Amino acid sequence: MRYWSVGVFLLAGLTAACAASSPLGPTSAPPARMGSDLTIPGDLAGFITWRDGFRSRALDRGIRADVFDAAFRGVTPNAEVLRLDGRQAEFVKPIWEYLDSAVSAERVTTGRRQAAARAETLRAIESRFGVDAPAVLAIWGMETNFGSFRGDIPVIESLATLAYQGRRRSWAEDELIAALRILQAGDATPSEMRGSWAGAMGHTQFIPTSFLAHAVDFTGDGRRNVWADDPTDALASAANYLRAHGWQYGRPWGVEVRLPQGFNFAEADQGNRRPVGYWRAKGVTTIDGGTLPDHGEAAIIAPAGSRGPVFAVYHNFRVIKRYNNATSYALGVGHLADRIAGAGPFRTAWPRGERTLSRTETSELQERLTARGFDTGGADGIIGPNTVAAIRAFQSTQGMVPDGFATSALLARLR
Repeated sequence: MRYWSVGVFLLAGLTAACAASSPLGPTSAPPARMGSDLTIPGDLAGFITWRDGFRSRALDRGIRADVFDAAFRGVTPNAEVLRLDGRQAEFVKPIWEYLDSAVSAERVTTGRRQAAARAETLRAIESRFGVDAPAVLAIWGMETNFGSFRGDIPVIESLATLAYQGRRRSWAEDELIAALRILQAGDATPSEMRGSWAGAMGHTQFIPTSFLAHAVDFTGDGRRNVWADDPTDALASAANYLRAHGWQYGRPWGVEVRLPQGFNFAEADQGNRRPVGYWRAKGVTTIDGGTLPDHGEAAIIAPAGSRGPVFAVYHNFRVIKRYNNATSYALGVGHLADRIAGAGPFRTAWPRGERTLSRTETSELQERLTARGFDTGGADGIIGPNTVAAIRAFQSTQGMVPDGFATSALLARLR
């Protein structure tokens, strides 16, 4: 997704006293976007009050005054950031549609082309960090479509907006301090430091704290430049991130498997990690009937329930989830990496005829499960581990396959 910066209209009437109290002076608001229904909570005076208080906190944490003032010059809240932060889509893509885009034929072709064009650099990254090049390329492909969509909102502006809004102030202020440290170190200028509405930056979309912890200067030019058109530093930084979280070189994220007749789907859970010998004894094989490979403990997952593909996932799957905790994301990165390396598509068909529940329907499902004694831990419209466990428990009482997959048929039965 490309993130567009939107001008915002802030209330007039800022007093001279307020301007005088600010070390930066008054901030000029950009012109309004005509017809916009986006609003900013409070007014410009409120934003400057927050900014000046944050300035004191930043200086107390070692940020130089000149760095802060240069970074915040001209910064105002961004209405598009607020809109995207508050957006909660009513309809959610099923995992197969997500993967259709994440691992499209075009993306696989581009990934293979990049692998050939950057072979020497990728070999050097593999050698230094011990992370397989296809995994690094897959993260690049998933995060920004190989650098095509890196985001164009100034990072200070986006994070300041989130901090001023207050919903995630502590997190946003910590990220702002990290962003200011990046500027203070000379890795970027305020105009270069651009990214997503949430402050993720560069080819591989590092948030500032992750940048400070894991970004590297692989080109040797004295800057950890994840924003440059040359993605070398960003790719090396992603590899360094994966290494720091325990990547095991030469080992797969997982494999598609075939389950025996009568397999207990209650065991298909990411938290149920077992020695591979356990799954072999249960009759789990590779998709073509071969012996399940042993790469350490594995969990069985069925992201589309008993009617879709099933996978044995290993340690590297969990490492990918440290980059983004969504199962769909980790599956996308893993599968894209495999496809870039020459593997084919998954063998089992997805249940494309199954309709995904909307968030409203998912909330209703959670409410009805809880009312029947299967506690989901809330009705937020998001399927998490508690909801999956509640669905499984209900399915078991109904003589259904306990795969934990939320379907319209399941909701109809609860009704």
